[in-house]
Amino acid sequence: MTTAPLVSLHGVAKTFPNGVTALSGLDLDVREGETLTLLGPSGCGKSTVLRLIAGLSPPSAGAISWADPEARKNIGFVFQEPTLLPWANVADNVYLPLRVAGETRAGAQPRIDRVLEHVGLSDFAHALPRELSGGMKMRCAIARALVTRPALILMDEPFAALDEVTRFKLNDDLLALKRDLGATIVFVTHSVFESAYLSTRIIVMSKPRGAIMEEIEIDPALTRDPEFRMSERFSDICRRASRALRDAMGENSR
Repeated sequence: MTTAPLVSLHGVAKTFPNGVTALSGLDLDVREGETLTLLGPSGCGKSTVLRLIAGLSPPSAGAISWADPEARKNIGFVFQEPTLLPWANVADNVYLPLRVAGETRAGAQPRIDRVLEHVGLSDFAHALPRELSGGMKMRCAIARALVTRPALILMDEPFAALDEVTRFKLNDDLLALKRDLGATIVFVTHSVFESAYLSTRIIVMSKPRGAIMEEIEIDPALTRDPEFRMSERFSDICRRASRALRDAMGENSR
């Protein structure tokens, strides 16, 4: 059953000051409670979509509408790099958005403790970023995005720089967090396999200007586990996404 949109992009375009047009006439709904993956070649506008939704950049044309204006004020953003403060420990890094919002450390501590438990970093609350592995740094960045209890989490290739074993583990952790928190997620990736595993819907975009080549609906009731990765259903989703991605890249080469 299709849920109502949380945020919608209507005829959105984005042209940068250097004259490059990243998006043109994009229509896209982000449905409440879904995990929507944007898949496509480099330069097709995936990250630009995230930045527009987050309000980090204004559209050059078109409109972005929210079903609940309050949701617009509380968005979690996880970038490709963890961007942790090197002089602050894990708990202090997670506290940062609450501190910016004016919450006292004492008042925020229960939320910090809870989100660190969610991402498996309770025992590393006092560790500095240099003492963490790459996967643990990304867990910290995810905790920082979750601590404000966002209605929408935007993730821009957060696992791209990690080894495959760590990436698989964090994929599973993200799905567990999704089940526990019920947030809506928009996830950007270049990986067909990652998109097929995480998503309830995949949007395949092409360059130039971010045209939508294909929309792939995936049953949210499917159990996502190691067996799913080996299943015929997973293979079917990967094949369909791969064909759409090949077509998207072909659009650029013609």
